[in-house]
Amino acid sequence: MKTNVGLWIDHKKAVIVAVTDKGEEIGLVVSKVEKQLQRSGDSPLKGSYEARKVPADDSRQRVFTAHLNIYYEAVIASIRDAESILIFGPGEAKGELKKRLEKSKLGGRIVGVETADKMTDRQIAAKVRQYFAEL
Repeated sequence: MKTNVGLWIDHKKAVIVAVTDKGEEIGLVVSKVEKQLQRSGDSPLKGSYEARKVPADDSRQRVFTAHLNIYYEAVIASIRDAESILIFGPGEAKGELKKRLEKSKLGGRIVGVETADKMTDRQIAAKVRQYFAEL
């Protein structure tokens, strides 16, 4: 049974549509990534704002990267069995996922990487169905 997978991805979530001979399934992987991590401490308008209460940029970046690694590994685990993979989405996440798939020796299964704006789950499923119907 051949499995084609299309996924819409950004840094917050991945909507995964698997199309097989038996029909289609829609899955969701949600990220715990926060692009702008919250600073702890007092408001600069209300009083003291000590520098040591604000995490250093490099430590915030390390936390961001660690969360992204976990997120991408969860996405890859859910599409590992696919024979063909279509990746689309609005930002950098699609390119980052493509690089990770290539490192995981799954790059040969990627049939396309496209830029797409925000979409509903139904729009994503329709796009994936249409793309693989044309192949």
